[in-house]
Amino acid sequence: MEPLIEIRHLAKSYQRGAQSVPVLTDISLDIAPGDFTALMGPSGSGKSTLLNLIAGIDKPDSGSLRIAGLDITQLSETALADWRAAHIGFIFQFYNLMPVLTAFENVELPLLLTNLSRSERRERVELTLAMVNLSDRMDHKPSELSGGQQQRVAIARAIVTDPMLIVADEPTGDLDRASATEVLALLNRLNQELCKTIVMVTHDANAAQQAKSIVHLDKGELLRSGA
Repeated sequence: MEPLIEIRHLAKSYQRGAQSVPVLTDISLDIAPGDFTALMGPSGSGKSTLLNLIAGIDKPDSGSLRIAGLDITQLSETALADWRAAHIGFIFQFYNLMPVLTAFENVELPLLLTNLSRSERRERVELTLAMVNLSDRMDHKPSELSGGQQQRVAIARAIVTDPMLIVADEPTGDLDRASATEVLALLNRLNQELCKTIVMVTHDANAAQQAKSIVHLDKGELLRSGA
């Protein structure tokens, strides 16, 4: 089976004043379609940078990064933005919901960039909120929801466009244990029942154990990967 994500000799550094600080060094990694991969490592190991590169939020200094056969490092900024909107679902640690919008309106946001009609958008949003067990909270704003409920809204927003890849940056990092368990169970369901490919950054060993494979980074280098 061809990998969905094929990374070869990826490198990334950032400028700190006049100094160039390497963040990732010669990363090569394959992730299969339908995998659930956890990226682990201490703070500063480069795992969030790698996630951002995979998601097309940032560009590497060198190397190739193919997703479904397309080298996204070669895309223009406009083409990359269009590609992200069509193929990537984002889940963030702090939810990144619009506080003035209801759960329904937050989930609908990515669909406003599509050609779906208003009735088609409504049907898609209602189905997705039902999938995350929030049909009874769709008219509530984020301030009226618990942390776990807000993260489930964020997950619904990430999957409402039916993306090929879900990227999650510390999705349980701001949640209590019960809410974290609920969110991880939902991610597992998306992976197992809907065959969604998920790449998740986490510090939490318990969260990482929910993944099918674990990739360890330290000081910008790939240490090892395993189940």
